[in-house]
Amino acid sequence: MTMKRTHRIGHEALRPGLLLIGLIASPIACGSDAGSPTGAGGSAATAGSAGLAGAGTSSIAGTSSGAGTTATSGSSGTGPAIGGAGGGGSPTSALGGSSGAAGSGQAGAGGSGGGGSGGSAASCPMPALKPGDSDGMLTSGGNNRVYKLHVPAAYDGKKAVPLVIDFHGLSGDGKGELGSSPYPAQTDADGVIMAFPTGLPGPSSNAWNVGPCCVKNTDDVAFAKALVAEIAKTACIDAKRVYAVGFSMGGGMSHYLACHAADVFAAVAPAAFDLLKENVDDCKPQRPISVVSFRSTGDGVVNYAGGYSMAVQGMPINFLGAKATFEKWAQLNQCSGAASAEDANGCASYSGCAGGVDVVLCTKQGGTHEPGNAKVAWPLLKMHTLP
Repeated sequence: MTMKRTHRIGHEALRPGLLLIGLIASPIACGSDAGSPTGAGGSAATAGSAGLAGAGTSSIAGTSSGAGTTATSGSSGTGPAIGGAGGGGSPTSALGGSSGAAGSGQAGAGGSGGGGSGGSAASCPMPALKPGDSDGMLTSGGNNRVYKLHVPAAYDGKKAVPLVIDFHGLSGDGKGELGSSPYPAQTDADGVIMAFPTGLPGPSSNAWNVGPCCVKNTDDVAFAKALVAEIAKTACIDAKRVYAVGFSMGGGMSHYLACHAADVFAAVAPAAFDLLKENVDDCKPQRPISVVSFRSTGDGVVNYAGGYSMAVQGMPINFLGAKATFEKWAQLNQCSGAASAEDANGCASYSGCAGGVDVVLCTKQGGTHEPGNAKVAWPLLKMHTLP
């Protein structure tokens, strides 16, 4: 199949003088509205036990340990705590450095908490990012990788917010994806930070490495994880609510991250792409993960029924097909029973999946090779957090 890029996103050349996002910032205390029984990702401390310093430990995964345990002194550092520290000790970030001073720990909360209100809160980098769009760059796998960062007006830097990574289609770039993505219009009101990375050049221009296609010699899973960590240095991100979305080849990257990075991404919403026969057997998520797929029956680039494609020269692939991909995700997530009938938006779903996740396929009758419906996707995505 020849890919006709009538819907290509972003052919603008990258602009010089990119602003490096990721300056070292000092944190302030902030709360997360993610809502877990023991605080924002932390473990509850035994009531009445006291940590003298540096009692809580958090990581990018949002886990916490040892809240309320005794320590003799706190250490200082530059890294923010992502995911709440349990109990009431000073948080320590796996992203680099710890924060605390001798005698700063407080008595354990004894299991209180609710979205950051119980135990100690996560730390928000300061100064807070200003609303607007900016250029960022980081080094991953020996390559300089660039992205656009979108900060909505509703973001004030005082509480942890979700992060959505939006991946462009074949031959696109982050700037073009930012300009055409349907997601900011739906996520901005929630203060959601969005990032729009640019893939490395392949045989058909910028692309993502999803195994058999479509750019060689790069680990885009590692890059995606590094991007999340980089943004968390300057933005107050809730590590339990990081999501991947994407159009076309970017949808393929979203599927691939669900397969290989479910420890970082809480849920994904790919559009106009399916799982691939060449590597579907390697799709082994570390945990159940929600997948909301968007497909059109009239897609002339990625056939709804699946099949062969030579969109990228020398890298042939075989799509599993929209319904077969839907059923495969239901199998991987151990969903029970049959899928529901399609609703008014053309969405069918499996219920009774492991971990309470959702597996959804939204089908547009007719249509073309096009992005998904963010009005449907975002309410579903934000319901799900990392365990």
